[in-house]
Amino acid sequence: MTLQAIAGLSVFGLTYLLIATERVHKTIAAMAGGVAMVLLGIVTQEQAFEEIDFNVIFLLAGMMILAGIIRKTGVFGWIAVRAARFAGGEPYRILVVLSLITAVASAFLDNVTTVVLVGPITLFLAARLGMNPFPFLMSEILASNIGGASTLIGDPPNILIGSAAGLDFGAFLFNMAPLAAILLVAYLLAARWLFRDLLTADPELTAKLLELDEREMITNPRLLRRSLAVLGLTLVGFLLHGVLGLEPATVALTGAIVLMILAGESPEEVLRDVEWPTLFFFIGLFMLVAGVIEIGLIDAVADAIVALTGGALAGTSLLVLWLSAFLSGIIDNIPYTATMIPVVQQLDQGQPNDALWWALAIGADLGGNATIIGASANVILAGMAEREGHPIGFGQFLRYGLPVTLVTMLIATAYVWVRYLL
Repeated sequence: MTLQAIAGLSVFGLTYLLIATERVHKTIAAMAGGVAMVLLGIVTQEQAFEEIDFNVIFLLAGMMILAGIIRKTGVFGWIAVRAARFAGGEPYRILVVLSLITAVASAFLDNVTTVVLVGPITLFLAARLGMNPFPFLMSEILASNIGGASTLIGDPPNILIGSAAGLDFGAFLFNMAPLAAILLVAYLLAARWLFRDLLTADPELTAKLLELDEREMITNPRLLRRSLAVLGLTLVGFLLHGVLGLEPATVALTGAIVLMILAGESPEEVLRDVEWPTLFFFIGLFMLVAGVIEIGLIDAVADAIVALTGGALAGTSLLVLWLSAFLSGIIDNIPYTATMIPVVQQLDQGQPNDALWWALAIGADLGGNATIIGASANVILAGMAEREGHPIGFGQFLRYGLPVTLVTMLIATAYVWVRYLL
């Protein structure tokens, strides 16, 4: 192993240790790790910046701006009261309702957009119930990654895989949606036990919440109508972005700019609602992964897969499945998927079906639930919670995310085996 490789692995390991132990803020740790890769000469500044997926960064920024303006209309409070009344004010039922909304919306809006919109609703509802929002937010994170796995646009790794493998929306829906439905039902049944000690609301506050007239929550009907129109057109843009020849980030930024103009808000006020620490965390993480790629770690992993399985479809598919889940929880599933696509393209040559591609998609999507940095949705909702005074620690997330990931991966393994390998 070269000195450069040792230095790169050391920086990656130390950065991850700092994030996991929370000795420093995760954004500072990720940014420091990314910059260290450049300062040590492992990658050039140009190489590090090239690995930053600005489509992801600006997609998040655009949707955060949209959500910030929409929040001022009071519609999030309206949805929260409706959801609470539908669930009868019972915390577990509320968790199920919010999780179902999140999972279904994640399939058709993408999970990043969904959590940006659902997060404020959840924080409002938890505050009105006198509860810590953690069980609701954690459940939404898990549901968003499960639901997002079901379609081409539901999770960013799926978009990357669909483009590389020539798999369209229908193919993802046919192959991934049945598994996602099974996993979601299994998770929601387990959630009552998983969060059994946390789902307790203040009875008096619950009664007051159920007595609210949701119509009174709408504070700016005119802005709400304009916001819903812009949001609707933005979502249509996401669905048709391939036909339009536009990247999702361009669609999101267009919607944000249009709504800023219609709302008459000053840029300074609007941009205060953007989760800047979250965006810079991703920037640092992309730079850090650029160094990991440069030292050849991912290539070494690919070579090891071939050496272990001899190229056999069953063994290779299951190894890709579990390796993707493991590494996605460590690296973040977007950059991991981008680096693994060439590997799978090489392994897939001459195979009779797309088992390897589905293994990669399933592993990357579900593995993102394991840690707080495993997927974009995790980081975004954790950032929202921290901003409202309810930080979610790395260990706290791992305590719930890891068991769910292991169980869903076992179910997914059986699914892949029965559907593609028998």
